[in-house]
Amino acid sequence: MGSLRQNRLMVPPGGAIVMSEANSGTASLLERLEQVARRRFQNPKPFRRGSWWIIQVRRDEFIDGKLTRKNRWERLAPASMSEREVLKLASEHLRDLNQGLENIGSATNFAHYTENTYIPVALRKMAKSTQDRYEGVIRNYLSPAFGQLALRDLTPMTLDRYFAGLSESELSQESLDKVRDVLASILKRAIRHGLLVKNPIEGLELPRAKRGPITQKPIISYQHCEQLLTWIPEPYATMVYVAIWTGLRVSELIALRWEDVHADALTIDERCCRGDWGAPKSNASNATIGVDVEVIERIHRLKNLTVEVKAGRATRRYKVVKADGPKDLVFPSVKSGRPMRDNAILSRFIKPAARKLGVPFVNWKCLRTSRATWLVQAGANPKDVQGLMRHSRISTTMDIYAQMVADSQRLAIAKVTAMVAAKRAEKQPLAVAASQMIH
Repeated sequence: MGSLRQNRLMVPPGGAIVMSEANSGTASLLERLEQVARRRFQNPKPFRRGSWWIIQVRRDEFIDGKLTRKNRWERLAPASMSEREVLKLASEHLRDLNQGLENIGSATNFAHYTENTYIPVALRKMAKSTQDRYEGVIRNYLSPAFGQLALRDLTPMTLDRYFAGLSESELSQESLDKVRDVLASILKRAIRHGLLVKNPIEGLELPRAKRGPITQKPIISYQHCEQLLTWIPEPYATMVYVAIWTGLRVSELIALRWEDVHADALTIDERCCRGDWGAPKSNASNATIGVDVEVIERIHRLKNLTVEVKAGRATRRYKVVKADGPKDLVFPSVKSGRPMRDNAILSRFIKPAARKLGVPFVNWKCLRTSRATWLVQAGANPKDVQGLMRHSRISTTMDIYAQMVADSQRLAIAKVTAMVAAKRAEKQPLAVAASQMIH
């Protein structure tokens, strides 16, 4: 019992740890306690090396999937700075590490996290087109710049320098915004997974743009639309016709089923983007909208159409509508009957037809924007336009989709000029009468 009492740690009220000198293992136990203390708090003394003040810091790192602790030499300040100021910098430099604000998970490699966690877990929940663009940004911009760094190395200063360098490239301001958005999404997900405590990209400001954003969205006129349809074969001409006369997004158009086609309305409750099925973009998008009877008639006309497709020297004939059951697609692929791909239709049929007409830019969103603009030009109530376009906010309809065109602006200017002329005409007889009274 006596030896057990001698080996026992004695903790006095003050909190200091006292060891019995009779214990032969005292030294080794003190060393272990000292190691634990060093892991919790680091206070290395800075020293000059060359033209820099540096310190040695022990940091956790993941190497081959295993957490290891390694010594790293880190620069603090130029050698010209006084030692007193350097000590303050060292304390601030290690503050997050010593106060537990830096997680062990922050040692995770950036490329490893994006490839093994962010892309398969977070990115797969987004639309297919969004996935493709995000993966392109990661592959072309983020991985080359940060792939060898740990998450904790993406400090605000590091990110400021990176985006300052990007601003000197030929990237547009929209592309810079997209790179920032993708990086912010990755870091936000890392915080959710407990790998970071705070997001270093918060408050980051992009360099000032060299030119203002293009506010005018491309639209096509009714005359161009009619000519465009004559250059596009079926069933793609009908898809363009339905898109521009209903305002449906192309993903909603591809997912349209025969049960969604009514006598004078269409129900939008699904979307399909390059094989990725899901609900519409928002609750407002999930709706039934009224459409012109001619649109419904043109859709039903597809049931009787047969198209010819050249296959080498031969010509194959396919029925446009494979089946017209409630769950069957209105616009299936001509050959296989599977869901169509929007980018294939755009590049093979719509853009070539637009170039023949001399229209510089036409895509699926351009058709939707043109629909909103036509409705406003026709004098439709803005709330009705919002409902037909299925927007959650009317500001989206009026500020983004309904574009102001030259004819509408000239008409507005003419109305103001006529109003001012009328007011002047009303005041002129009164002025003449007042002058006569004075004389």
